[in-house]
Amino acid sequence: MMDLTWLSTILVGAGCLALGYCIGKRHPACIFVWARKAKNAAIANEEMKSKAKESLEIEKLADILDDFKMVLVVRNDLKMGKGKIAAQCSHATLGLYKKLLRRGPKALNRWEMCAQPKVVVKIESEEEMLVLQERAKSLKLPTHITIDAGRTQIAPNSRTVMAILGPVEVVDDVTGGLKLL
Repeated sequence: MMDLTWLSTILVGAGCLALGYCIGKRHPACIFVWARKAKNAAIANEEMKSKAKESLEIEKLADILDDFKMVLVVRNDLKMGKGKIAAQCSHATLGLYKKLLRRGPKALNRWEMCAQPKVVVKIESEEEMLVLQERAKSLKLPTHITIDAGRTQIAPNSRTVMAILGPVEVVDDVTGGLKLL
C-alpha cells in the first residue's frame, strides 16, 4: 500500500510539472505581465491621487454641463497656407488634448461624448490672441497655443493657433465674436 501512495504522488507531481511546462510554453510572460499590471495600476492610482489636487476647474463643469466644444483660433496675419494651417490646428488640438488627458479627463470625455466638435475661427494678431487667452483663463477654460519651429513658411517661435475647450456657452463668451476661417 505504501508503494502505491509514493507512486501516485510522483505521477501527480509529474502531471503538474507537464501542465506547467505546457502553459509556460504557450503563455510565458503572463505571470510577469499580471504582476507588472498590478504594480503599474498601483503607481497610476498614486499619480491620479496627486494629480486630482491639481485638476482643472473645467472638471466641475464637465459634471453639470452637456455640450462641450473646441475652438481653434488661427492667426490670419501670418498668411499661412492651407496645409500649414491644417498642421498647426492639429498641433494645437493634440497639445490641448494631452494637457486635458492628465489634468481634465472628465472634460475631455464630455467633449468626446459630444462627437468632438471643433470650430476654426480667425484672429488678426498675436496680441489679440493673447488677450483671448487671458479671457479664457479668467473663465477657467484650458488653452494651448502652438508655437511654430519656423522650418517652413513662418518665423521661428511664432504663435500660430490657440485651442480652447469647454462648455459651448462659456467658450462662446470668449470666441463668439470671431469670424469663421
